[in-house]
Amino acid sequence: MATATSTDDTFWARPLAALPDGAAPFHTERTVRTGDVDTAQRLRLDGVARYLQDIGTDNLEAVDAVHTDPMWIVRRTVIDVHRPARLAQHLRLSRWCDALSTRWANVRVRLEDPDLDETGPFIETAAFWIDIGPTTGAPTRISDALFDHMSRYATDTRLKWRAWLPPTPTGEPTKTREFPLRVTDFDPFGHVNNAVYWHGVEELLASRPDLQKSPYRAIIEHLRPIATGETLVLRALDDPDGVTLWFTVNERARAVARVVHL
Repeated sequence: MATATSTDDTFWARPLAALPDGAAPFHTERTVRTGDVDTAQRLRLDGVARYLQDIGTDNLEAVDAVHTDPMWIVRRTVIDVHRPARLAQHLRLSRWCDALSTRWANVRVRLEDPDLDETGPFIETAAFWIDIGPTTGAPTRISDALFDHMSRYATDTRLKWRAWLPPTPTGEPTKTREFPLRVTDFDPFGHVNNAVYWHGVEELLASRPDLQKSPYRAIIEHLRPIATGETLVLRALDDPDGVTLWFTVNERARAVARVVHL
């Protein structure tokens, strides 16, 4: 698997690339339901993560790649909330790839008002997905047909991994708490589903309502899986720009998240 070799301290200043003119990405639509919103009826970040998983599966089925490239794991997810979505709002989701290599891809998903209402919800995302061999469990080559399809709007076909976030705490945490895991948090491989990490971010944001004022950016980078039976501890460090959150087991980080204003 690609490894983190360095961090980039200016990531929050870099906007996500626009969809190329004339592009026709994969589309789907959905309505925000009660199970994905908070007490203020805002679409939570873990709800966004589930939408990304669902449209990814739908996209693979639409291009007949479910059998050739069935398994993907996410290494990094970026969620830019420009205008939050709320309960009962209808969303149009657009998905395309803007960079890839032979084994992984940076995939964009835009969530917005179907009528492109400039006052309606608008959330942009980017996720670094790795194609996994179903028998080996290791990174594998993207099938030729899927690579050709995904590279239609890509500006980079030699994508390399570069970490944006520090893999270990850079100072004394300002908040520390155990985060109990449930049996429903684990996927068929015995690892915590990536949407569950966003539950931890939402717990943190409950104590930092200032960071939920749009627009803001939230990022998670996954370092290594969390397995059943392990005790997860969240360690947060506030700073003038935002907050960084480490998901730790035995004081070693398994994932790191950051939330900042755009």
